[in-house]
This record gives sequence, C-alpha cells and structure tokens, in this order.
Amino acid sequence: MPDPGYSHIIVGGGTAGCVLAARLSEGATNRVLLLEAGSSDWHPYIHMPVGFAKMTGSGMTWGYHTEPQKHAGDRRIPYAQGRVLGGGSSINAEVFTRGVPQDYDRWANEEGCTGWSFRDVQPYFLRSEGNTALADKWHGTDGPLGVSNIANPQPLTRAFVMACQQYGIPYNHDFNGAAQQGAGYYQLNVVDGRRCSAARGYLGPARHRPNLTVLTRAMSMRLIIDGYRAKGVEYLHKGRVHTAYADCELIVTAGAVGSPKLLMLSGIGPGDHLRSLGIDVRADIAGVGANLSDHVNIDLVAELHGHESLDRYNKPHWAAWAGLQYALFRTGPVASNVVEGGLFWYSGADRTTPDLQYHFLAGASAEEGVGGVARGRSGITLNCYGLRPKARGTVRLSSPDPHQPPLIDPNFMGHPDDLETTVRGLKMSLAIMAQPALAKYVRRVVLPDESLRSDAELRDFVTSHCRTSYHPVGTCRMGSDEMSVVDTDLKLRGFEGLRICDSSVFPSLVGSNTNAPTAMLAERASHLIIQGARAF
Repeated sequence: MPDPGYSHIIVGGGTAGCVLAARLSEGATNRVLLLEAGSSDWHPYIHMPVGFAKMTGSGMTWGYHTEPQKHAGDRRIPYAQGRVLGGGSSINAEVFTRGVPQDYDRWANEEGCTGWSFRDVQPYFLRSEGNTALADKWHGTDGPLGVSNIANPQPLTRAFVMACQQYGIPYNHDFNGAAQQGAGYYQLNVVDGRRCSAARGYLGPARHRPNLTVLTRAMSMRLIIDGYRAKGVEYLHKGRVHTAYADCELIVTAGAVGSPKLLMLSGIGPGDHLRSLGIDVRADIAGVGANLSDHVNIDLVAELHGHESLDRYNKPHWAAWAGLQYALFRTGPVASNVVEGGLFWYSGADRTTPDLQYHFLAGASAEEGVGGVARGRSGITLNCYGLRPKARGTVRLSSPDPHQPPLIDPNFMGHPDDLETTVRGLKMSLAIMAQPALAKYVRRVVLPDESLRSDAELRDFVTSHCRTSYHPVGTCRMGSDEMSVVDTDLKLRGFEGLRICDSSVFPSLVGSNTNAPTAMLAERASHLIIQGARAF
C-alpha cells in the first residue's frame, strides 16, 4: 500500500538530509519525508564528544571495507560510513573546518561549477554556522550548526602546538579565517559539552513540525521513475516494502557511497556494469560511481613514559571519575573530542596553499584499524594526509540486491604524487614529535618504529598502513561536461524532479574536513529548491 503523498522526499538522514529536512519543512505548505536507513541518534556515545573514539567500528556504521587496494598492500581497509540519524556528523570527531577560498574558486573556474565560487558559497557557510567564540566576516553566529572553542585542551595537545612552533610553524587561532596555515586548536561542533550534529542542530528543533515525517530504519531500495520523471522511492521499513511519492522533488542525500548505489540499483549509471548484473538500464550515465576521491591518512603513534594522555581513562577507576565529572559539570576528559590539535602546512617550498592537514590525538588506538601501544602503556597519535589527492576510484554494485554492500575502491595511493606528498607529511610528523615540547613525554615512536627512516622504508610503511580519513566525495560529480552527473543546480542530468544534494556532488575534495562543506552545500540546495518552486 502506498504511503501518503509528500511534496519532497529526502533519501538519507546524514548531514545534508538533516539540513534539507529542516529547511524545507520551514515552508508550511511543504510535506516532507526524511528516510534514514539507520537508527535514531539515541546512543549516549554520540552526544559525548569523546564518544567519537567508540564510533568508527560500531554498529552505527555500515561496516564497509574497501576492495583490495592495489597501491596500498592489497589490503581491504575499513571504510566507516555513518548509518544513524545525522550520518557522519553523529560519529565523526566534531572538527569544524571548511577549506580555503581557492578550493571553491577551483570548482567554479576550473571544474565547470559556475556559481560555486567562494564568494557564491560563503553566505551559506555563514548561514549554517553558530559560532560561540568568533564573530567576524568569516564566521556566522546564529546558524544551527553550533561551533565552539575547546574549553581546556589536554596538556599533550598544548605540547603538540608548542612543538609545531619549535619546528618553525606559526600559531594560528582560526583555521577558517583569513589564513589557514599554522598550528593550533580545532574549533568543534560541540555546544555546552555535547556534540552538535546536524541531527541535533538542524533536525532537533524541526521534529515537532506536523509537515515533517522522519522514518529511521527505513532502507531505500530503488527510486520510482516514470519515463524521465522521478516519482518516489521504494523502501523497507519494519519488514515490509513501502512506496512513497513526491509531488515536487525527490532529493537523494545518501552520501558518496549510498547515493551512487541507489542510482545504480534504479538503473541509472554505467550501462555495461548494470547490464552485467541484470539491471535494466534506464539511463547510461558513466559518471555515476566514478571520480571517488578521499583523504588517505597515515598515522604516527608514540608510546609515552607516563600516563599523561587520555589513555589513562581506559582504566575503570579513572573512567568512573571522568564519567562523574562529565555528568555533573559537562567538563573533563569526556568533553574532549580526542582530536583537539591541528596543523595545516606545506609539503614543499613550491606550494602556495597548504596541502597537508594534521590531527593530533591525545591518545592511541582511538580509531578502528590503527595500531596502539604496549598493554598498560599510554600513547598519542599524529596523523596527516594530503589535502588534494590526485587518485580517483569508484563505487560499484556487487549485486542487484540492495542489502549487499557495494564495491568501494578509493584507489588509495593510485597516483605517485599522493604517495610522495604523504611521505613528506610523515617525515614532518617525525620531526614535530622530536621537538622538545613533545619529546620529553615520548618513550618511543611505535609506528613507524625507529628502524624505518629512509624514504623507501617510509613509502613502504605508508602503503602498508594508510587508511581513510572518512571524507569520500565526488561519485555523482557536479559539472557541465559529459562525465558530470548533476548540473550546477544539483539536478540529475536528463531527469526531472530528482536532485543529488550531498558530498557525492563535490567535483573534487576541499582542503579540510568535509562536514561543514556538506552542510553548506545542503543549505544552498535548499535555497535552489525553494527558489525553483517559487518560479512556478
């Protein structure tokens, strides 16, 4: 039996989906349905900043792994993607960065995305941002996505920032301001000691609206298309298949893995691939699932002399004390996102824009797939990645069955420049760790161990240990050429009533974490959708 009609159906309750559900339901005449395959954001770990360390290998992700990575040791690498209301914004490290103006000017001037320059998108960044500490032309203060300073950085995070200065890198108080380069403390999507995900900041205040329906544990199976007009979606909820129809628009916000998967299950994608799986081809669009780009990360892990890092709270009595402090005051180690310190810098003297980003973690083994320190010891982690990788990968179907995971091949280190940039970043990590401010705490560097220091050895280390930084983009690329999937209004080429509005439409990666840019894109998408409706 079909569900009641809606004006707009949003498929995917991640960052973009929550933004769009909140913005479109502001119009009282709109009837909005938001479908999310995962659960509601009920779990306490989601809302505790330190809970990030429990998320990447949890049941609140899809449990994906990559295909064997040809240029990264033929490893199948864990590929965490959120499966919970709020998506990545509910499970990430809450770091608030958005790249530099040159990233968006590149989209507009070099990658066929007219109207997406920094001047064009900055108003939507400001509209989304609710900064509690900074208020100038670079920052919004009234937006739903709450942003704050770290109230009391861990002593080792302070030591990291000092070590960067000892190495010759200046202090930067605002990575989202006039200059990105430098070392400092990240601003976070944390307000009053609690994570401010898109589910909390955007969707929470809108949930009471009678014109907004939010269904969790509702897995979309395929799009319903009549000719070249999107009509609705077929989804599984509570063991039954349902259909829902949209009078105005169907908006796919399932992310850089989920969006191309859903299109291909619906017969939209590379024709030969779909035919090989017995799927009727509705539209042969080669760009669907192509152009996958992701930040590929390498970790340096060091073991400490003492127990100065957050690892001390792995012990039950310390954990109990930290939990009590957080429950009473919303302060202490539980209020830390672990990833407190940051650095943007250059891999070479010929670079004019920072092309390396670092995250300092006041702990070891905080993320799935990262090696740790000896049992009973405490450690720290410094990871880095090249900001604009040249390798491109794919997302493909493994089966016409929607329940089967897709084939994810990010092609990590598939371009030699990516490997060289990462090795340069790792060498800088080693140099920073050796500065006096940090060295006095460090007993030994565990990964890479001290026997690996030549360029050849570090290249081998990178290819055998690199991993995702959870920033996949580009698989439904926006643009104006034949390989683009959506136009600059985010409409699927050749179709009516269907838009893709998430990080899958990024033509290329921006030089930062991707949550804030995704919220910006969804803010702009809501404006385009509302503006388009008024034109009729």
